[in-house]
Amino acid sequence: MPNQTVPPRNAIPREHTWDVESIFPNDAAWSAEFDALIKELPAFARFRGHLADNAATLADFFAASEALMTRAGKVMLYASMKHTVDTADQTAAALNDRTRGLMARLGAALAFSEPELIAIGFDTLRAWLRDEPRLAIYAHHLARLEQRAAHVRSAEVEELLSQARDAFQTASATHGTLTDADLKCAPARNASGETFEVTQGTIGALRTHADRDVRRTAFENYADAHLAFKNTIANCLAAGVKQDVFRVRARKYKSSLEAALASNYIPLDVFPNLIKTFRANLPTWHRYWAIRQRALGVDKLRVYDEKAPLTSAKPRVEFSQAVEWICDGMKPLGAEYVSVARRGMVEQRWVDKYPNQGKRAGAFSTGVPGTQPFILMSYNDDLFSMSTLAHELGHSMHKYFTQKTQPLIYSQYGIFLAECASNFNQALVRDYLLKNASVIASRSERSVAQSKEAAKQSPNRESEIASQKTLAMTPADFEIGVIEEAMSNFHRYFFIMPTLARFELEIHERAERGQALTAQTMIDLLADLFAEGYGAQVEMDRERVGITWAQFATHLYRNFYVYQYATGISAAHALAQNILDGKPNAVEKYLGFLSAGGSDFPLEILKRAGVDLTTPEPVETTFGVLARYVDRLEQLLGK
Repeated sequence: MPNQTVPPRNAIPREHTWDVESIFPNDAAWSAEFDALIKELPAFARFRGHLADNAATLADFFAASEALMTRAGKVMLYASMKHTVDTADQTAAALNDRTRGLMARLGAALAFSEPELIAIGFDTLRAWLRDEPRLAIYAHHLARLEQRAAHVRSAEVEELLSQARDAFQTASATHGTLTDADLKCAPARNASGETFEVTQGTIGALRTHADRDVRRTAFENYADAHLAFKNTIANCLAAGVKQDVFRVRARKYKSSLEAALASNYIPLDVFPNLIKTFRANLPTWHRYWAIRQRALGVDKLRVYDEKAPLTSAKPRVEFSQAVEWICDGMKPLGAEYVSVARRGMVEQRWVDKYPNQGKRAGAFSTGVPGTQPFILMSYNDDLFSMSTLAHELGHSMHKYFTQKTQPLIYSQYGIFLAECASNFNQALVRDYLLKNASVIASRSERSVAQSKEAAKQSPNRESEIASQKTLAMTPADFEIGVIEEAMSNFHRYFFIMPTLARFELEIHERAERGQALTAQTMIDLLADLFAEGYGAQVEMDRERVGITWAQFATHLYRNFYVYQYATGISAAHALAQNILDGKPNAVEKYLGFLSAGGSDFPLEILKRAGVDLTTPEPVETTFGVLARYVDRLEQLLGK
């Protein structure tokens, strides 16, 4: 897709969009199901006050509530998928808003269940598990509830907290609507005055552009657009943090950090261990910035140079080529994994591929039991987009294997585990590309040579040849390109996300102390944290770097969400290395991890797969992977 012009949603060919019609054929069918669900909610009152009657009644409740949740999940998914691809579409926005209200009402209708289960007593519940076969699968579900029991409130309070859910999503929704639908960025420009449209779907590609003027103006104009609304966005984020603090106190946790980790069954020392290890390894990042500065030949490295291409031979990777490389990279996992993944990307329209106006920023995988695992992204025909596709495919295949194996109650497994599967895919695909760099580079040279020969016979193919020139490269050039992509991913997961996690901890602690959260204080705080990460090697524009928090309209509204990206990439590389080293049963253990879903506590599932995140070792090991990329890059650039 061209960088200069981003098309409206209705100009995107159907085959490049995800198959939302597989959930509901149209809005009318969605609306009919929405109305049916609303009518069924009052029926759950028959269970209220009666879960303690006997095991059979409890089994009936679980069956009825799961059937309702399955249907509601599809209603929610359809609306969110319609909305995220075109946030300016008012009809889709209305569907999405109605769904938020539905989920809040559904939560309120079922809010009595956990207090009643706790009141029954866990010894009695365990006896019921043995006596009633339909309850057997809920053993771990009740074990999780037992861990959280001290923080579950009365039925009336739980109902009230559920009713507040819709209103509490307003801050995040407002932030997202502003930045995805209403925010307008000035175009980037090169030295000749040619313009490049800056949107949520193109900013990633523009940050990797070979022209420094394009990178600079894209970075500046994207940041400036957010700075223009810094007070409004800051008010949204402050509201989100205060809502976290309210929930912490309502559930009687000691802090926002404790609430986030304990409610997800993660030991509290995982977070400080990660931050301590991250800060200890910042010299690796400082060395990388220095290598970049020398390779680019600039007097001072700026933030907009952190993803600048280090060779002139920038590979063009069309979507079809990305599918082939990803499938080749994932072959160690076996034929089923590869065939399912290929069908999803090529035939079943899992992927909403290309940028369009109003499309939500970033990329993600989504899906619920009974649907395909869909992927949203903005593919830009480069290695970075290929890697993003591999990443999101990891999420989707995690959903596929979990939903194939687990009941609804264990279909959710949380970001702590999810980011392992996504980064695992990237690790395997990079390994394949680096091991085959010579073969891939020679193929590209033959392709260009064949096009030149064909041009002698057909001069009108000159434009095709021009588009293929970027494919001609040496093995070293291709290896540099792959390492650049790897460093870009590490930059997000092992630099940006830990820095945002430190920022998130501080703003929550300030809110807990009753201190104000303003746009300027948050800009200054984040700028200070990034300055530590960049060191003396990078010249920072404090305002434009400090506003980075405003560019995360989802992540910072999920209480201590971002640190899990760093733990995820750590576990992923440990698991991938086990397979690449040929350790016995490593593949079977990994596929078992994908199939486990949320059927056990997160750290236990990872331990069975072969990694222990209760120690700093996986994080240290992955920083070792990062350091080896930096070493190899220095060698290649030296040559």
